[in-house]
Amino acid sequence: MITISREAKKNWFLASFLIIPISLLCLFMIYPTVKLIYLSFTSWDGISASKDFNGLKNYIKLLVDSPDLWNTLKNNFTYFSIHLAMIPVEIFIAFLLNSKLKAVGFFKTTVFLPYIINGVAVAYMFSMFFSSEGGALNTFIQLLGFDPVNWLSNTSIVNYSLTSVSLWRFSGMHVILFLAAIKSVPQEILEAAEVDGANMFKQYIYIILPNILTIIELVLFLNIRGGLQVFDIPFVMTSGGPGRASSTFIMHTIETAFNFNSVGRASAMAVILMAMIITISGIQKKILGKGK
Repeated sequence: MITISREAKKNWFLASFLIIPISLLCLFMIYPTVKLIYLSFTSWDGISASKDFNGLKNYIKLLVDSPDLWNTLKNNFTYFSIHLAMIPVEIFIAFLLNSKLKAVGFFKTTVFLPYIINGVAVAYMFSMFFSSEGGALNTFIQLLGFDPVNWLSNTSIVNYSLTSVSLWRFSGMHVILFLAAIKSVPQEILEAAEVDGANMFKQYIYIILPNILTIIELVLFLNIRGGLQVFDIPFVMTSGGPGRASSTFIMHTIETAFNFNSVGRASAMAVILMAMIITISGIQKKILGKGK
């Protein structure tokens, strides 16, 4: 008769709890990723049963002869760069919310509230706000004596208008993350710095920032991923227009798959997107790792 030790029983019991999460991970992440990579080497149109292997043709076509791809990445970079520039402001707002302000609870709720609103609802709301005919922003501008602006149909400013919506929606979540990180900084350090004559700005630069690098790294990753995966705001507000001036990488990928029936090429685009996120995140982690 085989005797199973108590330690072995404990290990088997703990391992049994991993069966469901590992199965779900394989079913919804690992298998789709492997399938996606496989399809990126085919010319599948998404309908026919045959999936003809065409090697690196999809990747070569995208990287060498696809100007629309690079234009959409330029639009994505607008979102990423402006969100990146906002990080110091978000940290400073969190720093202010951590101080003894009146009605600080109200301000915290107000800052975080946009993040919990559905993205499509936010996009529709700002579509009316930026409307060139009777929109709230243009009405206010006209009251000041200026001419109305075509916020969503001017190719020069449309991406900045859309990015402002993205900032309104996501900056509050970043502020709350930074606020949680600041609260983890020992209060004694800040009090000692204040006794030594350090003003609020010096506390912010020399104490707060070095102690929240981990959260800064997290927010940078969210910015990288979010900047490259923007979809709902431009899709609802402009449908990528005027022309293709506000089209993003994800919008171009979906259009390639379903409008042009080129699932193989769209899969290659998705793999390229995944590779970009991993590469940029790795570089960022290495740089911030040295800072730590």
